[in-house]
Amino acid sequence: MRSREVTQGVPAAPRRSLMFATGMTRSQMDGPIVGIASSFTDLIPGHVGMRELERSIEHGICTGGGAPRVFGVPAICDGIAMGHVGMGFSLPSREVIADSVECVAEGHQLDGLILLTNCDKITPGMLMAAGRLDIPCIVVTAGPMFAGVHGQRRLDLVRDTFEAVGKHAAGEIGDEELLCLEENACPGAGSCSGMFTANTMACVTEALGMSIQGCASAAAVSGKKKRIAFDSGKRLVELIHEGLTARHFMGPAAFRNAIRVDMALGGSTNTALHIPAIAHEAGVPLPLDAFDEISRATPHVASMRPGGDHFMEDLERAGGISAVLSVLKEDLESAPTVTGMDVTQIAAESEVIDPEVVRTRETAYHDEGGLAVLKGSLAPEGSVVKQTAVPPEMRHFEGKARVYDSEESAMKAILDKQINPGDVVIVRYEGPTGGPGMREMLGPTAAIAGMGLSSSVALITDGRFSGGTRGPCIGHVSPEAADGGPIGLLQEGDRILIDISERKLDLLVPEDELKRRRDAWQPRPPKVTKGYLARYASLVSSASTGAVVSPAT
Repeated sequence: MRSREVTQGVPAAPRRSLMFATGMTRSQMDGPIVGIASSFTDLIPGHVGMRELERSIEHGICTGGGAPRVFGVPAICDGIAMGHVGMGFSLPSREVIADSVECVAEGHQLDGLILLTNCDKITPGMLMAAGRLDIPCIVVTAGPMFAGVHGQRRLDLVRDTFEAVGKHAAGEIGDEELLCLEENACPGAGSCSGMFTANTMACVTEALGMSIQGCASAAAVSGKKKRIAFDSGKRLVELIHEGLTARHFMGPAAFRNAIRVDMALGGSTNTALHIPAIAHEAGVPLPLDAFDEISRATPHVASMRPGGDHFMEDLERAGGISAVLSVLKEDLESAPTVTGMDVTQIAAESEVIDPEVVRTRETAYHDEGGLAVLKGSLAPEGSVVKQTAVPPEMRHFEGKARVYDSEESAMKAILDKQINPGDVVIVRYEGPTGGPGMREMLGPTAAIAGMGLSSSVALITDGRFSGGTRGPCIGHVSPEAADGGPIGLLQEGDRILIDISERKLDLLVPEDELKRRRDAWQPRPPKVTKGYLARYASLVSSASTGAVVSPAT
């Protein structure tokens, strides 16, 4: 065990003395010391219930014969950070989380980790740390909240608050209705109730084999979630004794299985950033094109919010991720899971409880999966769209570019009703480097949907989208404007072609004109010149490779 470096022998006397001061016993020092990396905070609804889960995990670790030790990890709520300077810190916080877990685990030579997480960037950051450290790890996602209720309607954060802003601007709802929606859309603890980024990543984590079976969809406030937390703690001690580390589970087949489940669920476009970043830390090559290849061969069998009408509580009732695996069992590759079963065995032994929530291949909502990777003269290295949330009439679209160099200027134009049917809203200089931080564009996309324009207006950005985005919204355009990508050469009125079926995203401008613009292009001064974001911007890679931070050269 790694902790013996800290606890054993005469030279360890000073270290043991400090550990005695924390209340540890000598017998605990002889067994596994397990870190509980907890992202508890009062700031985020997805994390406010974690104190109880920490206790359940501790009980499980103690039952298994380990010594639990809790430490904190930072967490940012994307919904609260949305639409202002705070969103610039959201994606970069993923790297801070991975680094924080690494620092504590290595500094104290912990034998294993329970990674207690829930929301958008925290879960991938935890998994990145697991892949990097390659010690025994289990992820406990804290679970989704229940849907909100207003009259006879079930509510979620995106449709009923973000999109309500657009409806309010269009005069469809008044102040009183908006106030009722904002008070009822998020009823309590848990991650937001649809298949947004937090819940998509929870589902991906279970499919990857890094969570106990049933973890992804078990509600945050349920006794089931506490039992899963207990079982995770107990099982982690077994993994330590068995010598099974994170990379044992996070192999190439496991990542492909996780993408299959993601595609079947119609999950967040953010997974095209996070899964490659996790794979990078685990030493597994995973190009962006893998998403498109798997999506073409995977049916979309669960129509969840924001594109559909089902909530996480519906997926739980239908059998959870195990039910989805059972539908995909013919395509799954053999891969071990922390549960102790191979993922193919879980699929074979599971069934769908509600065939409307999780459909068969024959009755799938769409023949292809949730995401599509578009390339072309506007995105030579690729871009990402949630194709299952695009109206059929917008899958092939040609429109006029309306060019904005920031999210704020685009949002103002939308709310001031300056955007018309046939327009393609371009939001650039919002990529990993140019943002910096690659802000989500849920405000503009939700406003477009709320104003009834999602069947006639597209939005393209080198930034990214919330898992709650729906409509013809294309993100992660690479190379980004700040790196001299074609999106930085666009001018007002240029014609743009979007063809999702053919996977095309083209700028319809003659090559000689593009060359003239390219020769005249000059890089812009960085928006941020101090602090963490300045360092991040100097080190971050393209969105097409997961926006990972590499060591300075």
